[in-house]
Amino acid sequence: MIINRDNIKNTFAEYTDKYNSEDPKIKLKIDHTYRVADLCEKIAQSIDTDTNKCDIAWLIGMLHDVGRFEQIKRYGTFNDSESVDHANFGADLLFKDNLIEDYVPDFYSDKYAKIVETAIRSHSCFRLDESLDEETLMFCNIIRDADKIDIFKVNIDTPVEEIYNVTTKDLKNSEITPEVMQAFDERHAVLRSLKKTAVDNVAGHIALAFELVYPISLKITKEQGYLDEMMDFKSDNMYTNDQFKQIRRKIDEYVQSKNR
Repeated sequence: MIINRDNIKNTFAEYTDKYNSEDPKIKLKIDHTYRVADLCEKIAQSIDTDTNKCDIAWLIGMLHDVGRFEQIKRYGTFNDSESVDHANFGADLLFKDNLIEDYVPDFYSDKYAKIVETAIRSHSCFRLDESLDEETLMFCNIIRDADKIDIFKVNIDTPVEEIYNVTTKDLKNSEITPEVMQAFDERHAVLRSLKKTAVDNVAGHIALAFELVYPISLKITKEQGYLDEMMDFKSDNMYTNDQFKQIRRKIDEYVQSKNR
């Protein structure tokens, strides 16, 4: 697959220009896209020296959130449970409406076409299909790691009230539900359906750290420091502050176990 990065960047810019660039949510996803693409390349380089595969990983990063722009235009939210599954929505735009040919001419003639589609469709699902072959699984894990790493940054750089469509009052006074806290005991991500309170969203994003697959992903996360900042969340509810102390302890224990 021939990846012309300039063409892909220009096509992406032309596509996103159709949306309101003054909307902070649109700008958020544009910036997120470029960072995730770069992270995909960095992760791919750490596990495979094949230049073509690194290019494909970068491409997946550039296209993974194409559905977000139409999602916010139609529904006014990034909350998939209140709108559409953005990963499948974006994949349909790319591969059913054939937008992919604008980015990569003759895309479907390449052996990696199905892998790219699968990685984009699967990047935000709770669990990957266990029947995926090794190479497809690698690309899926690369985009999922890269996306998670940048989600930590977005949570610090962007007012969380905007990210989650919640009020500051609700965010600062709510408690983390027991089912969400249980995920930290069991060391895994939190299902969207289990998030009931405003602050569950913050805790749920912190729990993404348990799902990072590649050593470099955890290394980048530690170096950037955004996950640590997220765990310093200050609530007006004393019980919630105690919950975040428990979360920090469990994440720190997990990270230490991975470094042994």
